[in-house]
Amino acid sequence: EAKTIHRLLEYNPMDGYKRNDENPLEGDALIVDECSMIDIMLFYNLMKAIPSKMRLILVGDIDQLPSVGAGNVLRDIIDSQRIPVVRLTRIFRQAQTSRIVMNAHAINAGRFPNISNGKDTDFFFINVDDAEAIPQLIVGLVRDRLSKAYGYNPKEIQVLTPMQRGNVGAGNLNTQLQNALNPSGESLTRGGYTFRRGDKVMQIRNNYDKNVFNGDIGYVNAVDTTERTLTVIYDGRLVEYDVSELDELTLAYAVTIHKSQGSEFPVVVMPVTMKHFVMLQRNLIYTGITRAKKICVLVGTTKALAYAIHNQTVSRRNTKLKERLNNNSI
Repeated sequence: EAKTIHRLLEYNPMDGYKRNDENPLEGDALIVDECSMIDIMLFYNLMKAIPSKMRLILVGDIDQLPSVGAGNVLRDIIDSQRIPVVRLTRIFRQAQTSRIVMNAHAINAGRFPNISNGKDTDFFFINVDDAEAIPQLIVGLVRDRLSKAYGYNPKEIQVLTPMQRGNVGAGNLNTQLQNALNPSGESLTRGGYTFRRGDKVMQIRNNYDKNVFNGDIGYVNAVDTTERTLTVIYDGRLVEYDVSELDELTLAYAVTIHKSQGSEFPVVVMPVTMKHFVMLQRNLIYTGITRAKKICVLVGTTKALAYAIHNQTVSRRNTKLKERLNNNSI
């Protein structure tokens, strides 16, 4: 059974991690995926719980966004050259027909992607100089053009954006998309957001009592305006929220690229404009593009895309893990 690391270590806020050096994990091998997302404290607690006879296999992509918490664990471990590393570098013939795959590799190498569009491609770039026009263009793509062209429900189309605020930030895009896709019905309001039956929502903090975690995406299944509760369905499981708990939820028609890490979606639409220049980095754009399984659409300017591809400054983090591994001082 696959689990989050927190679940594996039997974490709860009152007692901390129940699995540790005195109560280690059981088994012969542990495979940990999405390791670029692991911060130094979580990795420390994971390592404490691994018995000496267990084999540990780390899987991850160091070119994606680093962890939200402190450290750069996976990159430091690889850069130390103390751990055996296998790199997947070959693009197989089947993947060579996907411009999502080819453009992701090009961007990762610092090259400008192929944005020639075309009928048979899975990667599109729509050039829009006026950032104020982008929200309505994105609404049209999600509600009409992409859903009709590829047969997806508009709620399966995920908008990813570099920032929360601003005209093309997640906040405003969520408002515009909700108004277009789910404009009416019984609702509850909390923290500036109105939640209706059918809304796409995201849990934004860990809730161990409800067994839902930061980044989980679900749909509002029912709204009870008398009891002031709503029910969200996550992968077939119903979770009830009182109105006082709704600050744990946000609309998820649009989410930041940081929040999307570790997830994948059939269709991704992503604005790339100079209004987000403080956030435009190569690893951010690379992470956003690689969330798309079938179709990826970028909306914005080539200037902003080129700026992001050439900007790697934020990927540097000052840690001592690599040096401590190399000096055997652990």
